[in-house]
Amino acid sequence: MLPVQKKSKSKTRTRRSHHRLKRVGYVLCPKCGSAKLPHAVCENCGLLNRRVSLKVAEKGK
Repeated sequence: MLPVQKKSKSKTRTRRSHHRLKRVGYVLCPKCGSAKLPHAVCENCGLLNRRVSLKVAEKGK
């Protein structure tokens, strides 16, 4: 069955308004100040939280 009337662009876009991408919430590492994901290891310095720090391998030279 075909629609009786054409849907306008605003109706279509309003319906799809929740299909947008969500922003990623970055936080600053307290040790080195680089951006990292919350609850994740810092890729720059290896800090997990204030008590635990992991060793980070140096990038290939």
